[in-house]
Amino acid sequence: MSEASTLNKAGLSQADRPSAGAELKPAQIWRRALEATARLGGETELILPAVIGELAQRCGDRPALLSDRESFTFATLAERMNRYSRWALAEGIAAGDTICLLMPNRPDYVAIWLGLTQIGAVVALLNTNLSGAALAHCIDAAAPRRIIVAAELAERFAEAAPHARTRLDLWIHGDAPPAGRSLDQALANFAGDELSRSERRVVTLADRALLIYTSGTTGLPKAAHVSHHRIMMWSRWFAAVLDIGQSDRMYDCLPLYHSVGGVVAIGSALVNGGSAVVAERFSATQFWDDVIRWDCTLFQYIGELCRYLLAAPPREADSRHRLRAACGNGLGADVWTRFQKRFGVERIVEFYAATEANFSLTNIEGKVGAIGRVPGFLAGRNRIAIVRFDFDKGEPARGPEGLCIRASRGEAGEAIGRISSGERDLAGRFEGYTDPAATERKILRNVFAPGDAWLRSGDLMRMDDEGFYYFVDRVGDTFRWKGENVSTLEVASALRACPGVVDAAVYGVAVPGAEGRAGMALIAADNALDLDRLARALAAALPVYARPLFFRIASSVETTATFKHQKQALIRDGFDPARIADPLYVFDREEGAYRPLDGAVFAAIASGAMRL
Repeated sequence: MSEASTLNKAGLSQADRPSAGAELKPAQIWRRALEATARLGGETELILPAVIGELAQRCGDRPALLSDRESFTFATLAERMNRYSRWALAEGIAAGDTICLLMPNRPDYVAIWLGLTQIGAVVALLNTNLSGAALAHCIDAAAPRRIIVAAELAERFAEAAPHARTRLDLWIHGDAPPAGRSLDQALANFAGDELSRSERRVVTLADRALLIYTSGTTGLPKAAHVSHHRIMMWSRWFAAVLDIGQSDRMYDCLPLYHSVGGVVAIGSALVNGGSAVVAERFSATQFWDDVIRWDCTLFQYIGELCRYLLAAPPREADSRHRLRAACGNGLGADVWTRFQKRFGVERIVEFYAATEANFSLTNIEGKVGAIGRVPGFLAGRNRIAIVRFDFDKGEPARGPEGLCIRASRGEAGEAIGRISSGERDLAGRFEGYTDPAATERKILRNVFAPGDAWLRSGDLMRMDDEGFYYFVDRVGDTFRWKGENVSTLEVASALRACPGVVDAAVYGVAVPGAEGRAGMALIAADNALDLDRLARALAAALPVYARPLFFRIASSVETTATFKHQKQALIRDGFDPARIADPLYVFDREEGAYRPLDGAVFAAIASGAMRL
């Protein structure tokens, strides 16, 4: 293969493109991203491990994955990947077999799944924060034959194993294992050179590569299928949108077991010959020191990460970095401009996507608060629709003929994605979950025509007159009170703007004798919190039906590893002081103020003696 051909297939341009001063128009960025992903149609066997192998030949001495624990050049990453492939072949792992991986963030994590998927295996990326029955559930959902566990997590796995139905062949990665076999010792027996023709298996973009779990904020996590095609689509798309070149370094402090931290951030950096810096976890106090020390030019965010950085005290390091862009999802409009101004990050690329979704949105134009748009020249290929939602039934509304109704501009509704019926349209497939019943529950049928099928996102969105989409709320988070729909996201944003509120989780709770759910908020507060002042601020910012009736005050708000609020336990607790040790308050209509909620007040609410 010629050098030019290799460069073209690997996704590299003829010259390094640091892009720090590049000013491309949105239309040019759209075109570049579309061209980068369109090539996948003719490269059915160019999976990410193949790209890594080609880059190792072309620029093997360049850094690929960096961390304080270990670092790989493209050559050493390819060697490590090939060793894992040969280990899997020697173990008799067949194409389609699933192996679970339970390991903290480190470069070798990526090398493991690259090596195993290179020979057609499927790797289930387990959440390292889970334990006991929850971890066992995720293992059973994958139906694996083997599991690789980091030595530091061996005890956690041992505690979860009795809860699992699956009996596994255990391999320990790291120090001498207390149980199971040593993967490090086994790996030493295998060479790291390129796989021979007899060792290779035909693995295509259509084949499954990973199982990535939903966050489990509304129940036990589901294992979503992720194909090689999705990995390459995500990688090439964001590499092109961010114009990543060989001199770029992506700072990645997100969990590698999730799609954004483990695939988008890593893949987009590597496919164009750039590097990814893998941090073990996010730290607001260490973030800028790490970014400066590793000379990063990009970073990947998710959820409330940027809000936490803003909440940290100003430091001289805030402006000594070379970051030219930040890419991610979940950046609130109230944080966006302040973050850019304080830290001098010139470009924000917000996007919308879900691990299992067959559609996504990218805000290439940098419109503050928007999650993206579909440009006019792509209107014919648009697979996204927003349909009116029936909040009483908890599902999309249907008209007299039984079909769904498109939402008007500015009207909030559920976003859905048209599922392709053709086998060649890999991008439009819904790859589903390991649980067939869960897969079927996500499909909406007979939407705009008899027999069509669309994927339910479970997210409420609206679109403005310019065609920009905005995230409104999760379907399960929006609730009805006094006949009106209340967005928890809107209420939480209003609360966070109030003095003394560090963070807030908003949810609806059942009230005896009342229809719908009343608004309640768990507030993480500091010494500046004044409930009377807070009541006045909310009265100015929110309609009366959206203002929380109940407050629960705590020192922090529990979140997942991707900064999503854990609300299910809060909803179960309700506003019952017998179940809650935190201070509770209720809005007293007669006094026009919040008052402490004790057992007597709770009884008055439950009996209907106190009106809300």
